[in-house]
Amino acid sequence: MKIDYEHALNPAQLSAVLHEQGPALVVAGAGSGKTRTLVYRVARLVEAGVDPGAILLLTFTRRAAEEMLSRASLLLDGRCRSVEGGTFHSAANKFLRSFGPELGLASEFTILDRSDSEDIVSWIRKDLGLSRKELRFPKKGALVDIFSRAVNVGVSLERLMETQFQHLAPFLEDMAEIQTLYAEHKSKNGLLDYDDLLVYLHKLLETVEWVRLALHSRFRYVLVDEFQDTNPLQNEIVVLLAGTEENVMVVGDDSQSIYSFRGARFKNIIDFPKRFPSARIVKLEENYRSTQSILDTANRIIAEARDKFTKCLFTRKGQGVRPAIWAVEDEHSQSVCVTDEIQRLLEEGYHSEDIAVLFRGSHHSYALEIELNRRGLDFVKHGGARFLEAAHVKDLLAHLRLLANPRDSFSWQRVLQLLEGVGLKRASRITEHVRNAGGGAEALASFPKSGSIPGLSDLSELMRSMGGVRGNPGEQLELARAYYLPLLEKKYDDYPKRMRQLDDLLNLATRFTRLSDFLAEVTLDPPNRESSRWGVRNGLTLSTVHSAKGLEWRAVFVIWVAEKWFPHSMVKEGSEEMEEERRLLYVAVTRAHDRLYLVYPRTFYKWGEGLISVHPSRFLSSVTGGPVQDAESGDRFRKPRPVLRESRAPREVSPLLGKQGGTHLTGKRIRHPTFGLGVVVACQGTDKIVVRFDDKGMTTLKLPYAPIEVLD
Repeated sequence: MKIDYEHALNPAQLSAVLHEQGPALVVAGAGSGKTRTLVYRVARLVEAGVDPGAILLLTFTRRAAEEMLSRASLLLDGRCRSVEGGTFHSAANKFLRSFGPELGLASEFTILDRSDSEDIVSWIRKDLGLSRKELRFPKKGALVDIFSRAVNVGVSLERLMETQFQHLAPFLEDMAEIQTLYAEHKSKNGLLDYDDLLVYLHKLLETVEWVRLALHSRFRYVLVDEFQDTNPLQNEIVVLLAGTEENVMVVGDDSQSIYSFRGARFKNIIDFPKRFPSARIVKLEENYRSTQSILDTANRIIAEARDKFTKCLFTRKGQGVRPAIWAVEDEHSQSVCVTDEIQRLLEEGYHSEDIAVLFRGSHHSYALEIELNRRGLDFVKHGGARFLEAAHVKDLLAHLRLLANPRDSFSWQRVLQLLEGVGLKRASRITEHVRNAGGGAEALASFPKSGSIPGLSDLSELMRSMGGVRGNPGEQLELARAYYLPLLEKKYDDYPKRMRQLDDLLNLATRFTRLSDFLAEVTLDPPNRESSRWGVRNGLTLSTVHSAKGLEWRAVFVIWVAEKWFPHSMVKEGSEEMEEERRLLYVAVTRAHDRLYLVYPRTFYKWGEGLISVHPSRFLSSVTGGPVQDAESGDRFRKPRPVLRESRAPREVSPLLGKQGGTHLTGKRIRHPTFGLGVVVACQGTDKIVVRFDDKGMTTLKLPYAPIEVLD
């Protein structure tokens, strides 16, 4: 069967597929048919008489390689299945089995999986006496993660600790000793972990010339997928495999290089023409996924990238609906506005699986998750646990549930087992005693052996303190948080990240004046909850952008497109990390087929600081060509449906202003005809008040236009 390449491929794809000899870089823009190009390239080489066994296809997942070779076989014939295809690690395993003895590595070496590595590190940790609870020494999983990252990024353990794990710096010397003993144990026992496979393959190719020449002779053509995601070791392996003929073709998109935290090096794809000066560069710019309006947005965002291969995505799908940029009042308004539009799209004929909400960090979706739960909209979340399923969030909420219901046996069990020396049996005995004694702090304090249990008196005092605070779930949660933080540090090595997530929970609590309302709101779940947990495709998708790469939806919302959120507040000005933040937004935008929404709140209530102003992401100025306007300030952006907004009709100055402005209203209970009941928590200037409404949350009102009634 002869393939009609000209009919099946666009001109750029055809140029890549028909490339003859020498190095080639295929810069494949989002949605431009990258996989299709590789599939046809494999088929073309085999059809032209190249021995399938002389082709090496390197991918990042086994499934990707199998799919490509299967599709190539359907195009041509079964010979394509004989192509050597797989991941970098599977190729390394195969080569080291044959040539490992050249490095003193026995061919029957054992490959350690993740759990094996953790068990060895745990054994070493205990042998050194570093497993004592009072040390708060990093757990085995964290140690393996850190050792692996150092290898993949190509830096020393000391340097990695300085840049990414400063909170573990006091343990550096002991961690270095564990790393050394771990390496020695592997060497003595013929063990290799996943990272070792790449390390040894690189060493083999670099130092044993006859092996390198043998592989050059065997593999005349090397193809590499997703080259922008390669780490320094993988890049050097590709260069060493290229040989003198340099028949290496790498395919990838510099604009979608977003995994530096995994060790990926952006410069690998940018510097490919420098490593191979004769390389031919082919750009795939025709997009088969998105409308032109969405692609125009993506093109503008990436156009200001500092280092890039210039390209301009285009499509034959038509202009489509113009992307919306929404500036809404606050975080709660963002959740309400997005949920309203999702429901409108569903009414319009979209299916829930056609819609995704993307965000920079997993915790950015917490308020939205609660709003979706409240409305009974099921969802699947990728990239971090669902907010209310995270163990540390459950721990903290359990303390408040006991305050609301002292006879809650399940919450007592959870809270008590956080204490040192309390296991399931002892927690059950204490719980039974507390229930029989009527529940609460006094019942807990009266447990006969309370003096022998460290921390039991502190827990009892916490329950008393929280019970003394009425009508303020935020303050009650703050007391519980202060008590829980030392326990959090003992339990989790990544406690700084988890602490920030607990701050998000505090921010949510400030919207409520009754503990029962807060607990009900954060625990309401849709009827079909199991489908979200197990990923059944009957709900909309919530995902971090990192987890969304390679996926696509008809409609995409990107929330928190604001400074300090997207880009992240920890990213330094002018750094390579800031460039990656721009690429991250580009990836988010190019997931959409026909509807795109970029959303951010103008204000954010931060616990301990009050209401703070939020500024639109610097990347949005690339889209608008200037300062970003509010959604309701003109017709250049599509407006969200009216949601809980104040009347803007001019009115007479409110008599509530008086000479003092709104200062005399602080602490007063008020009623608003649209927002309902609330409490004035602060004043801004002479004519604005900040109100925490029972249902809507934190809102700023202008007194000259606010039809409010003071109740006390």
